[in-house]
Amino acid sequence: MRTESIRNFLRVAGLTVPLVLSGAVAFAQSSANIPTPGQLQIEVPGYGANDPIMTAEEYGVANQIYFERCAGCHGVLRKGATGRALTTDITRDNGHEYMVDFITYGSPAGMPNWGTSGDLSEDQIDMMARYLLVEPATPPEWGMAQTRESWDLRIAPKDRPTSKMNDIDIDNIFSVTLRDSGQVALIDGGTYEIISILDTGYAVHITRVSASGRYLFVIARDGKVDMIDMWMKTPTIVASVKVGIEARSVETSKYAGYEDKYAIAGSYWPPQFTIMDGDTLEPLKIVSTRGMTYDDQEYHPEPRVAAIVASHFRPEFIVNVKETGRILLVDYSDIKNLNITSIEAERFLHDGGFDSTNRYFLTAANARGKVVVIDTKEGKLVDITETGGITPHPGRGANINHPVYGPVWITSHLGDDSLALIGTDPEGHPDNAWKVVQTLYGLGGGSLFVKTHPTSNHLYVDAVLNPDPEISGSVGVFKIDELGQEEPEVIMLPLVEWAGITEGQPRALQGEYNKAGDEVWFSLWNGKDQESAIVVVDDRTLELKYVIKDKRLITPTGKFNVYNTRADIY
Repeated sequence: MRTESIRNFLRVAGLTVPLVLSGAVAFAQSSANIPTPGQLQIEVPGYGANDPIMTAEEYGVANQIYFERCAGCHGVLRKGATGRALTTDITRDNGHEYMVDFITYGSPAGMPNWGTSGDLSEDQIDMMARYLLVEPATPPEWGMAQTRESWDLRIAPKDRPTSKMNDIDIDNIFSVTLRDSGQVALIDGGTYEIISILDTGYAVHITRVSASGRYLFVIARDGKVDMIDMWMKTPTIVASVKVGIEARSVETSKYAGYEDKYAIAGSYWPPQFTIMDGDTLEPLKIVSTRGMTYDDQEYHPEPRVAAIVASHFRPEFIVNVKETGRILLVDYSDIKNLNITSIEAERFLHDGGFDSTNRYFLTAANARGKVVVIDTKEGKLVDITETGGITPHPGRGANINHPVYGPVWITSHLGDDSLALIGTDPEGHPDNAWKVVQTLYGLGGGSLFVKTHPTSNHLYVDAVLNPDPEISGSVGVFKIDELGQEEPEVIMLPLVEWAGITEGQPRALQGEYNKAGDEVWFSLWNGKDQESAIVVVDDRTLELKYVIKDKRLITPTGKFNVYNTRADIY
């Protein structure tokens, strides 16, 4: 196979490829439909009409790598959002060598350095570069029949405990995603001991907690939702369901009178959301999000469901629809006659969280460099704010009381080292409301999360996707009471050095406080076959407090403290 033959513009001649994946990714196809090696062919000007660029086996492997590593930012159909579009008119114009370099080295704008970090081998990168020159395959649909078939009620509510059967301090448990092992670890925030490790779907994206605090809901990137009962002697998965082929978001009803009644999960593919029974995960209703973009009024085939939050003021779920730029207010008071309000906001909606009052939802339209503000009490759009940075990515954001500007909510950026502080107090500080009142500068581009706590004087920012190992392995810290200074100092905490990990390129990410707010935990995410860890920092002194190491902690990423997650404290 001659990779040099791919340097020129390529033309696919009638290529039709089924999506063939194994393991965690369930895009099943009959083996009778799988092309034989050499069957995937393109015509390359100057090289002859039968020059193959991949075998069927390579295509299947590349599909799985793309799903696991790339689709979240670039889209299943490669149309782009957080990451740039990778459609063949772009990739073939750039050429094979350009794609190899970009995958290998990444960029400070947030593209991981998959090669130099050791996550992908040279052969895998060459294969992925060739894969991106071929038209993407479209995965199958996933409707109510498939969803109900996947529903597994392992322990019915009548067979569960009527009172707590353990002495675990549930509110101070951390649910930790073990990305590449398809598991979550439940870790005691007081003893740092692993209580249990539960098998889930592939790469759990988030954990959310029922209003009562009893149940944890985790959703994996392969669309599998698991419901964990924390009252059982050993926390146990009591129900599961698969809501699609790729997914990111799950939430539970919180409004008074509806606590624990419903759960909702949003899918990347198919683009839709599913409302489920809050005790059993029985699927009740599926709603497609395909439709017209709010601005151009053009049909989009892949409007993925990103962040979902539950209103504290109305019986509503707030649902981000990424590609069409719409925020849906889904009234769950009568799901038989579902009422949905569609707010025209901004395209490429991604993640976000509440202000300190839990009234206003601030969410990043990251590819447009903006933050959208929704009043969840009034059910309407309040404002759209330019952040001044490249690709805002707040996670849930961070709320502080600024010494000059009062209450603000903060986002960092994937594409540069800036943090935007946005005023959130329209009554007490009306001149600052929904404006960027200050810009801070962290360690470098590639940030995914900012973090603080109401009892803390510190604001943390990671740079997890920065290609520089020293930067990606550290976190930056600002002292909140010093933010009124002209150039506030950012303190660098070398977490990888503190943990004593010498192999690979472990990346520090996603600070999460314990219930008391005096410790903040960071994951050190390394290769699947390399040592990872969780570093616990004393928030009062900014010194190392503890390092959690265990062979079972395989690729730890997101961490969710039960109390802070349930109460929307960030």
